[in-house]
Amino acid sequence: MVIAVAALQGAFAEHEKILDKLGADYFEIRKKEDVQRHFDGLILPGGESTTMGKLLKDLELFDILKEKIENGLPVFGTCAGLILLAKEISNDTTRHFAAMDITVRRNAYGRQLGSFEAVGRFGDLKDVPMVFIRAPYIESAGEGVEILSVVDGNIVAARQNNMLVTAFHPELSEGYTDIHRYFLDEIVNIH
Repeated sequence: MVIAVAALQGAFAEHEKILDKLGADYFEIRKKEDVQRHFDGLILPGGESTTMGKLLKDLELFDILKEKIENGLPVFGTCAGLILLAKEISNDTTRHFAAMDITVRRNAYGRQLGSFEAVGRFGDLKDVPMVFIRAPYIESAGEGVEILSVVDGNIVAARQNNMLVTAFHPELSEGYTDIHRYFLDEIVNIH
């Protein structure tokens, strides 16, 4: 199993450390040639969704990755990655991959000062550490979307077919690998 990590901007190195711990092979996507390699899954890290969207287009990666995602490539989007995958962004007219049937709110908890940590459930997992940094949340989800986590009444993790998203940063919870293991076991291995 080989996972590609979009390494254009944001917290991609932290995802790579977790993939190392789990023994998964990975490589970074930085240029068009990188997406020609074989990979079984893709991680879209947290960062700044507008910048990431622009870089994906400027580097001619956007159309290739969009087609792969639409054709069933397993993808895990955290924070900005969630925004990139959302069909609708309620407080922004920009659309990126628009692959997942969710409506999200960017910077839903406010700017940097609105960052916080919580402990919650994720599917069957209990006591999951969650780090929210300028985080979005999911305002609504379509019929085919499975809600995996709700914090303070807001949807913060969901899954639809080959796509997994979290509004929080599981890669920033020191030593915690269960969400990434879920992605590898329950999504990559199945698709």
